[in-house]
Amino acid sequence: MNRTIEVCVETFQEAEAAVKAGAMRIELCADLFCGGTTPSFEIADRIIKELKVPIMVMIRPRGGDFCYTQEEFELMCDELNRCHQYKIDGVVFGILNPDETIDIERTKKLVRLARPMQVTFHKAIDETPDLVKSVQQLKDLGVERILSSGGKPTALEGKDNLLKMTETAGPELQIIVAGKVTWENLDTISQIIPNKEYHGRRIVNF
Repeated sequence: MNRTIEVCVETFQEAEAAVKAGAMRIELCADLFCGGTTPSFEIADRIIKELKVPIMVMIRPRGGDFCYTQEEFELMCDELNRCHQYKIDGVVFGILNPDETIDIERTKKLVRLARPMQVTFHKAIDETPDLVKSVQQLKDLGVERILSSGGKPTALEGKDNLLKMTETAGPELQIIVAGKVTWENLDTISQIIPNKEYHGRRIVNF
């Protein structure tokens, strides 16, 4: 099956092991215990130079919710600009309003700042009250990918929502299936939720 396997890591050593085990793209984060925050750009730079694999960098100033203060938003903008300096392939972020709908205006600004880097809207979408509507909004903003478990703790539990989201996304927007996807269950999940891209911490055996 022609599918892209994206592995989430915190260190260069993890990235190196993941690539050797079959990772096709790396999502680099710090503090995965809280869902991931902005990582060291020095680690990102080393991955780019030594591993020659596409890398997506998390842009998230803190753990917790996805409703950010103006100061935190400005920090996200600064971190996006740093990504350009390091020639990062793409960025991963998510930003919501207090009612947990997508913050359209701030997302639009971040997408604009990110260009020409690729943009993934992360699992913040799973907090939104209407997943299909959120997909359409992000599609209209030109986001390339959405990372989601269909609003559920695992991809298998969220399979029905993921299939609906993929249908709404169409060919212009890729849904990355996430949520307890491992190297042991990947084949099963890909049969139940046919897709082009899958994401996980242990999606390859390293």
